[in-house]
Amino acid sequence: MKRRLMIAGVSVAAVLGGAAAWYAHPAHSAPEPAAPPPVPVVAQKVRVSGIPIVLTGIGTVTAYNVVNVHAQVTGTIDKIGFVEGQTVHPGSLIAQLDPRPFQAALQQAEAALARDTAHLANARANLARYTPLLKQGYATAQQVDDQSSQVNQYEAAIASDKAAIFNAETQLGYTTITSPINGVTGIQYVDIGNIVQPSTATPIVTITQIQPISVVFTLPQSDLPRVQAAMARGPLHVIAYGQDGHTKLDEGTLLLVNNMVSSGSGTIQLKATFPNPKRTLWPGEFVNVRLVIGQLSHAVSVPIAALEQAQHGALVYVVTHNGTAQERAVTVGETLDGSAVIEKGLQPGDTVVTEGQYDLTDGTKVVRVPAGDPHVQNSTPASQGMLE
Repeated sequence: MKRRLMIAGVSVAAVLGGAAAWYAHPAHSAPEPAAPPPVPVVAQKVRVSGIPIVLTGIGTVTAYNVVNVHAQVTGTIDKIGFVEGQTVHPGSLIAQLDPRPFQAALQQAEAALARDTAHLANARANLARYTPLLKQGYATAQQVDDQSSQVNQYEAAIASDKAAIFNAETQLGYTTITSPINGVTGIQYVDIGNIVQPSTATPIVTITQIQPISVVFTLPQSDLPRVQAAMARGPLHVIAYGQDGHTKLDEGTLLLVNNMVSSGSGTIQLKATFPNPKRTLWPGEFVNVRLVIGQLSHAVSVPIAALEQAQHGALVYVVTHNGTAQERAVTVGETLDGSAVIEKGLQPGDTVVTEGQYDLTDGTKVVRVPAGDPHVQNSTPASQGMLE
C-alpha cells in the first residue's frame, strides 16, 4: 500500500515537472503586445515668404457725392430724361419743365429793352440839339438839364432791362434740369404732369456717385501710432472684403485718419478711397477692411489649421526624420488668409502636421498621406458629437 502511494506521488511530480519545463521553453512563452500602427496625417513644410502686416476693421461704404435733384423754379414736368438705375454724367437730362411761361417773361424783358433803347436814342438826339442852342441863346439851361436827366433815366432803364433779360434767361434755363455729377440715378419720385417747386421736400430723383467711392472704417486707438508711422513712409494699401471676410471687393488707398479719437468707444475713424471699377462697393454697405501697414520679410508661416491650443499657449506637431510627431510650442504673430506667422518655435525646413493632429501625442509614430485621405481624423470625438 505504501509503495503504491509513493509511485503515485512520483508520477504526479514528474507530470508537474514536465509541464513546468514545457511552459518555460522559449518556443512556448506568452506573445508580446504588437506596436500600434502609425497614425495617418497630412503634413507640409513651413512656408518662408514675405507676409504683409495687416490691421483689420469694419467699415461702411460712403459715396463722395449724393445729390437730391429738386426743381429751382415752379413748373409742370413735361419730360423725364432718365431711367431708374441709369448712369448719368454732368449735363445729362433729368427732367424738362414746361418752358412757355419763362419764354414769355424773357420776350417781355427783351421788348422792354427794345423800347427803352429807342427812347434813349431819341433823348440823346434831343440833347444833341439843345446843347448848341443853349450857346446861341435859343434854349434854356433848364431844357438842357431836363433832357440830360432823361438820357440818364433811359440808360438806367436799359440796365434794368438787361438784368431782367438775364434773370428771365436764368429762369428759363432752370426748366431744363440736368445732372451736376457723374453717378447712378435712384428711384424716380415725381412723374410727368406733376407740378414741382423749389419748396417741395421730395426730390425728383437722388443721384449717387459710385466711382470713385470711399469706405469709412474704425480701428482701436492703440493702432494709431503704427498707422501714423506707416503713413509717414508712403501711401498705404487698403483692401475691402465682403461680410464673409473672404470675397475681395476692391483695392484702394488710405486717404486720411480722422482728426480725433472717439472717447466713447476708444476707436479712430479712417477713410480710404477705391476706384470701384466693377461697382462691387455700394453706398451703405458694411465691409471688412484690411489696412496693410508694412511687410515681414522671410517670415515663417503655417496654415492656421496646424495650430493647437494648449494650456500654456499654441503648439504644433512637427514630423521628425524618424517618422514621429514632436510636440512644439510656438509663438503666433500675424494671421492672414488662413495662415499664421510663427515668431518663435519653428525653423525653415520643418514639416508640420496640418490634418490628423487630434490623434497625436508627443512621440507618436505617423505616416504621411495625401490631403483628403478618409483615414485622417480631422476632429476630436467631442467636437464630432457637437457637429452631428
